[in-house]
Amino acid sequence: MIEQQQNNPLHGLGLETMLTELVAFYDWKILYASLRLECFNVNPNMAACLKFFKKTEWARERVESFYLYRFKRMPKGSSAQFELKPRERGFADGIVPRKPEELTVELIAEMRAKATADYEDMKRNEGQGRPRYGKDKPRAQEGYAQNRRSKADRPEPSQDPANPWGK
Repeated sequence: MIEQQQNNPLHGLGLETMLTELVAFYDWKILYASLRLECFNVNPNMAACLKFFKKTEWARERVESFYLYRFKRMPKGSSAQFELKPRERGFADGIVPRKPEELTVELIAEMRAKATADYEDMKRNEGQGRPRYGKDKPRAQEGYAQNRRSKADRPEPSQDPANPWGK
């Protein structure tokens, strides 16, 4: 029985083909502005970029995510999907890629500025009723007995230089 293949535009797509499509549609400058990878900025060429992406997994995953969500404009998945690498993600049957998103360096700069402003706004409104991830949780060290003692219960530190542990 033939197993149904994963519905993912990256399935069977080589790195060189993907990069060629991206460079042909966008340009090295737009790729650098959106991904911030120096291989697109300093002497950009196909061979150097391919060598870099084959050695650097995080950069390859960033380019693959860009290909999926900006170039092919696939729908964003759940948080469980984003824990997977881009090549391992799947999409529902019947979802087909759309036309690539038109990007310019100016548009990318505007999107970055808006994202920064949203982040700063979120940081300012952090204590106003919304959960503050990680800061509301009790710290792990508070469960230890020595951290629950009051100052009155603690023994006085030893002043004897020959016996620093007070024994």
